[in-house]
Formats: sequence, C-alpha cells, structure tokens
Amino acid sequence: MLRTGVGPVRSRRATRRLREDPAELLVVAGLCGAVDPSLAVGDVVVASELRRLGAPPLSVETECMCRALELQGVRAQMGCLLSVDHVVRGLERQALFAEGAAAVDMESAWLAEAAEGRPLGVVRVVLDTPTAEIHPLSILQNGWRALASLRRLAPAFEVWASLMSDRIGGDPSPRALH
Repeated sequence: MLRTGVGPVRSRRATRRLREDPAELLVVAGLCGAVDPSLAVGDVVVASELRRLGAPPLSVETECMCRALELQGVRAQMGCLLSVDHVVRGLERQALFAEGAAAVDMESAWLAEAAEGRPLGVVRVVLDTPTAEIHPLSILQNGWRALASLRRLAPAFEVWASLMSDRIGGDPSPRALH
C-alpha cells in the first residue's frame, strides 16, 4: 500500500514512482465527496468511469471489483467519478451531478495515469454529501465513519486480485493507492 496524500500535486508525484512499480494491477482507494444526492456518508462508490476536466475519460475495471466487494459483504454503488483540484460545494455539486458524475475526488484520475495498461480498480468512500458538506465539526464524525468504511475494503482488494488473475494470467498482487 502506498499513501499518496490529498490532491493532484501529491498524486502526480506518486504517479512517477508507480510507473516503475512491478505490480500487475492497481487499486486506487480513498475518500470522495458525493454529488449524487442519493449517496450518504460511508457509502462505497466503485468508479464505472473516471474523468477529469481537460482529459478524455479513463476506463476502469468494475465487474470484478463489484463482485469482490459483494463477496466481502460490502454494498457498493457504481458511478462516474470526477477528479477535481478543489473541494466541491453547493451549486457546483448540482452542476456536476447534472453532467453525470456520482462523486468527486482529488486524486484518482491523476493516479490512474500510472496504470499504463494494467487493470485499474477505483473505489471511494463518501465523506461528504450535498446535505452534509464538509466543515470542521462534521469532519470528526463523518471522517471516522468514512474511514471505518474504507478500512473494511482491504480484504476485497485481495479478492479482486484473485478474480483478475484469470483475466490477465499469472498471480497479480494489487497495489492499493491513496
């Protein structure tokens, strides 16, 4: 596991190192902000598509990831994840939801560049929502809840690697990011 830190600058820095990593597949996991009003703090989102402004959408592996989470008893929702360079608030959330995003983060699209053809899974846990935006008081309660959900995901990444081994051959070892 490699902790990259928050934001695109740290993600770009980590991407340079990850391009040289021998892992056969990559998992990006961390927190996100919901723009879909049906998502709640602690919900798990599997990226069905990864976008960032000014770049073409990136494809991500969803079928095996959803199955791996299901086998571990984790309920997840698939949706488009948009990587941005700032915390999204208020009306911007509504606009991004109208454009098809389910959630936003500040790392995944930049980290995904390190995959370079390797299978990539992206899983995020909701930290804040349109009705529970992030602020100093909510970060304590919502942060603990979201981080607890995130910690439960680790065994599913090993299951995902096992499921993916049939597709790519060999015995892949996942590299969890963020």
